[in-house]
Amino acid sequence: MPYAIVVVPVAPLRATPAHRSEMISQLLWGEGVEIINTAPDGWVEVVNQYDGYSGWASLSHLEEVPEDVYHHPATHYFSDWINEVHVNGRPMMVPFGCLLKGYTNLTAKWGNVTVTLQEKPHILSPTGSPVDPKRLLADAMKFLNTAYLWGGRNVFGVDCSGFVQNVFKLSGVPLLRDASQQATQGTTVDFLQETRLGDLAFFDNPEGKITHVGLLLNDHEIMHASGKVRIDPIDNQGIINADTQIRTHQLRIIKRLF
Repeated sequence: MPYAIVVVPVAPLRATPAHRSEMISQLLWGEGVEIINTAPDGWVEVVNQYDGYSGWASLSHLEEVPEDVYHHPATHYFSDWINEVHVNGRPMMVPFGCLLKGYTNLTAKWGNVTVTLQEKPHILSPTGSPVDPKRLLADAMKFLNTAYLWGGRNVFGVDCSGFVQNVFKLSGVPLLRDASQQATQGTTVDFLQETRLGDLAFFDNPEGKITHVGLLLNDHEIMHASGKVRIDPIDNQGIINADTQIRTHQLRIIKRLF
């Protein structure tokens, strides 16, 4: 099947091949995808190279590339809220955390697309490298007050699992897409009092399904996307909204990824 790279700042990933369909996730500029199916009107079913998530995207948001370009590892990322690049000579603004593969000397070549950078991007931490908790926290703080968006994966709109996925991505810790999937990763921390910065707390609904995740800052504060990315108190029962003092989420499990 063909391979492609996302060449717009943010591309919606939809449940079915229609613009009115539910947005189940997003594809970010520079991410690789594998095209596994096609539909009329320029729709393609793709699998995101980074997290294996699948859905329907518009072919106009993608550039087909050779297999070797697709498999080239991402080596750099953009560290500002918005970052200017030039795509085939025209300016484009891409959001914080977008990855760059095939980069050399301020350029990258993706099929018929030439990317030119205005300045050197930051080096991406390789998967499995030691995690600096202070850097992870600094990346997380760039999302503070970002609006909650179902399926969102960027600093202009993000859901709970998209938030933690992108923060951990920059520190070389790959997470799956949904909270219920992420809860299968890492090792269990038995007690909230034993947690440390960077542990993930997961929360379930009345039916016992994990539906929410947040980043623990310590044993009594959590950063999570609920309405917006916010910092709230947490205790052994769950999250308490700092503004309303109402309990909003029931704690299920805590996991450590590094």
